[in-house]
Amino acid sequence: MKNKIIPVLVSIILLFAIILVTISVSEVEVTGNRYYTAEQVEELVFPTRVSRNCMVCFVREMLGKKQDIPFVQDYKISFTSPTSVEIILYEKSLVGYVSYMSSYMYFDKDGIVVESANRGIPGIPEVTGLRFGSIVLYKPLPVESEKIFSMILNLTQALSSNEIPVDRIRYDRDLNATLQIGGISVQLGSTQEMNGKLTQLKNLLPEIRDKHGTVDLSGYDPTVSRPRFSLRETP
Repeated sequence: MKNKIIPVLVSIILLFAIILVTISVSEVEVTGNRYYTAEQVEELVFPTRVSRNCMVCFVREMLGKKQDIPFVQDYKISFTSPTSVEIILYEKSLVGYVSYMSSYMYFDKDGIVVESANRGIPGIPEVTGLRFGSIVLYKPLPVESEKIFSMILNLTQALSSNEIPVDRIRYDRDLNATLQIGGISVQLGSTQEMNGKLTQLKNLLPEIRDKHGTVDLSGYDPTVSRPRFSLRETP
């Protein structure tokens, strides 16, 4: 019986190897992507015709050989059929970025600089007004006050939950925050009553989104039952 089983197993293995060698990945599904489109991920993971070969793809995945993709911590390739795969992205957690020596230096919630790039990522705001020394990749952003990172994280999370996209967050010497949304400057002031301020902003945005001017929410008072804020337009 064993003498019959072994040749069958060898034949199956050889057949599988031949299939992998002669066919290429034709269908790709991408999940977990926020900073890239599915088409961009496919091009980055399979940059050449050889890299799309099923055997090459299978072996590289088994050996852990991955393409280096900016803003991506890791990814996994899973075969869903002999010619189709699912690419599961594990993207880096980005809170904001600062401009430094003609580059965008992205940092995470702990203030660690995790990526350097020459492009902005939609939904990740630029943070200005911070004072820092020389920036080193994978090291903490050398700012004067480390509490700024928890402030940025809380603010970006609140902005995300309120579905308010911003281009820039600017801090002054007293760590008062000002948002830039297109041509609109929104003065938030201190961290006090931040959720209430952003609720007011969310309600106001549909009316002013395409305009230019300033909204001052720094004086928001939760005890006022019907606070009224408006845009001070600029020519």
